[in-house]
Amino acid sequence: MTKESLLSISPIDGRYKNKTKKLENYFSEFALIKTRVEVEIKWLLFLLNSKDVKFLPVINNNQQKKIENIFINFDLKEASKVKSIEKITNHDVKAIEIYIVKQLKSLRLSKLSEFVHICCTSEDINNLSYALMIERYRTEYLIPILKDFNKVLNKLAVKWANISMLSFTHGQKASPTSLGKEFRNFVHRINFHKNKISESKQAAKFNGAVGNFNAHHVLDPSINWPKVTNKFISSFNLEYSLVSSQIETKDNLVFLLSNIENLNNVLLDLSKDIWLYISKDYLKQKISSNEVGSSTMPHKVNPIDFENAEGNLSLSNSLIPSIRNKMQISRLQRDLSDSTVSRNIGLCFAYLEISLNSLSKGLQKLEPNKSKIKEELLESWEVLAEAIQTIMRKNKISNSYDIIKKLTRGNELSEDSYLSLIENLPITEEDKTKLLKLTPIKYIGLASYLAKLK
Repeated sequence: MTKESLLSISPIDGRYKNKTKKLENYFSEFALIKTRVEVEIKWLLFLLNSKDVKFLPVINNNQQKKIENIFINFDLKEASKVKSIEKITNHDVKAIEIYIVKQLKSLRLSKLSEFVHICCTSEDINNLSYALMIERYRTEYLIPILKDFNKVLNKLAVKWANISMLSFTHGQKASPTSLGKEFRNFVHRINFHKNKISESKQAAKFNGAVGNFNAHHVLDPSINWPKVTNKFISSFNLEYSLVSSQIETKDNLVFLLSNIENLNNVLLDLSKDIWLYISKDYLKQKISSNEVGSSTMPHKVNPIDFENAEGNLSLSNSLIPSIRNKMQISRLQRDLSDSTVSRNIGLCFAYLEISLNSLSKGLQKLEPNKSKIKEELLESWEVLAEAIQTIMRKNKISNSYDIIKKLTRGNELSEDSYLSLIENLPITEEDKTKLLKLTPIKYIGLASYLAKLK
């Protein structure tokens, strides 16, 4: 760890920095500043190239390229210049405007200075910048890593599709399942929420100080400003919010955050289930000779990856409701309370990122304890009670459920007592043969088939 990481207050930028580094491209202060510069520059160029707007000076292709390079070549050194200006202005977006004007002057394009940030309120720049950062994270990063994670999970589901295993409902032994099928359940659920996240496209507004195009209209009432700004927002592949106050409604963002929270809950469920299977010794973890499980108990191999995932998912889900609820509420046309909250959106995704890293690492260590799983199955013949009473119903035996309930509820059946019970049932020989051949290992229905579904 670097000195800066060791001194970091947040573990996201300290202990877990290597796991969250890629998110710097989307949610760091540098990413926000650079995206703001990009939005300001693109708005200026959009107006310069718009057939609807007639009041701006004409520029040539070479000049346009130089203007584009202001955000294309923007780096940490340039970001530091913006922060220096902000110390004077005490306004982050105004600092961006002043920085760009200085850059234009250095390019001998002072004639464009007054058109930087024209018709914009700072929230036009901010809401579009945040929407753009989140949208890029969602499409470029989050959806692909969820696909990759689900592929790993699906491989385990297929690999372990035929491993019969006791299931547990209410913590009690229940009808057998397949280890692979239980993993396939999570593949299906994660895929469902991934698809919802894929639908969560972000939106942005660009309609001025209180959302009415006041400055735009007074500048040139002949221009169809809703059409023009719609074209500008659409160029970023974002949805267009025509009607708003000074701030964009944030309902699209809230939809995304809600879907992330739901995904987190599924991943929490996965983490806890694997933890329990490890606790039951159904799943073992591959041992690394250099790792230590306990400072005092040398024998331990702790499920730390799944515990780490659980903790960080819980943190993500504690932040999301707070951010989500604030985003949809603002006093009258706006207040500033959403601004500081917006800066923490990346934390929700950072904790998710740490969790996915831990889960992926933990999954690679897992292997089924087939002997333990088989041993417990063959000690649990009572789980065939469902099969027995179902065949009895088929044979029209009255009170089938109650009869088997008295014989098996709270009691353990051995193989011998099970076979004896079947021999004495008044059912057809065909059904009797079927039940006599049945074992807890074989009683898994279509679990293997379901585990391999694509």
